[in-house]
Amino acid sequence: MNNLFLRKEGKSQRQSSWDRSGRNKDRITIGAGSTAVIAEMEGSGIIQHIWMTMAAKDQYSFRKALIRMYWDHESEPSVDSPVGDFFGVGHGVASHYVSLPLNMITTQGVVEDKAAMNCFFEMPYRKGAKIEIVNECENEIILYYYIDYVEKEVPDDSFYFHASWRREMPTKGTVDLTALKAVHDRQDDPRYSEQIVYDIANLSGDENYVLLDAEGEGHYVGCNLSIDHLNPMPGFSWPGEGDDMFFIDGEPWPPRLHGTGTEDYFCAAWGYPSNKYDSPYHGVSLAAPLHGYGDAWKESGTKSFNDYSGKWTQYRFHIVDPIIFRKSLVFSIEHGHGNSQSNDYASVAYWYQREPHKKYPEMLPVSKRLPVSQKESARLFYQTL
Repeated sequence: MNNLFLRKEGKSQRQSSWDRSGRNKDRITIGAGSTAVIAEMEGSGIIQHIWMTMAAKDQYSFRKALIRMYWDHESEPSVDSPVGDFFGVGHGVASHYVSLPLNMITTQGVVEDKAAMNCFFEMPYRKGAKIEIVNECENEIILYYYIDYVEKEVPDDSFYFHASWRREMPTKGTVDLTALKAVHDRQDDPRYSEQIVYDIANLSGDENYVLLDAEGEGHYVGCNLSIDHLNPMPGFSWPGEGDDMFFIDGEPWPPRLHGTGTEDYFCAAWGYPSNKYDSPYHGVSLAAPLHGYGDAWKESGTKSFNDYSGKWTQYRFHIVDPIIFRKSLVFSIEHGHGNSQSNDYASVAYWYQREPHKKYPEMLPVSKRLPVSQKESARLFYQTL
């Protein structure tokens, strides 16, 4: 805040859904299967803030509706993500949390289907910018929004903002945990499976879940990772322990940025003992274990068995420690130690780079984006626990 008193260059602007008649219908309606351009700018400037909220009859509208952004009249979007995931919460739902660059504001302590969503990532452009909302719901959506930006010259060394959503459902586990459970259940040692799984050696990272595969010069500034825990290790419900790995500029194994476990990368330890929490740079924006929905819940009498079932979203932002690359960056993470688990993984990576960017994987159709039902999630979870 020590620079707030200094003179600012540029011209403040806004594009919003305000009612041009002066009445209170400050919204737009986007028909099913339609795309709305909610902001379009010419010339150079920097988007400084995006606020929006939407209402829809469809369940999981936060995963069905997409947000796309284009810089300087490019044909391929630099931002391509389901709306909810972009703003930091996966699985097609809303959840209250506040981080430095992103937040959702809604009822605290419950999983919601509505929220105010804010983004404070700065997004420069030199020739123009366009932001779209793509409605792939079965019904119309109502959208309220602000796009706040400043018209000004952009420095030559400015990179463009990018965000890309991915999903792998299920990840390809390296262990048949159903077969392991049959053996585990005959043992006297409750940590039998843990000893088997933790002895797996991953010396390549080839089977990891990939959050980002970028080419060009830039820096990575964070991600969110959503997990539906469908395939726990027998006797232990924790889905973490998967190491994070950043392969910078085509470097071979082992990468110089190699982590020690999923919860460690997301700045926690010993699981997520605080359950859901939020802080400026890291947190758990969604914690929805199965018992929170009251269905298909099996009481085990052991708290650690129950804590990590169901759907989770965790986030980590590299605001003060961006990861720099000059030619390329592949960021991946194990799904369980040694990629042992077959879970539902989805993510959004955020980064800045020079254009052009590497083309993103094709956006999955709606049917492939929807979350696993709670009943099916519970059935699969208890199949190997």
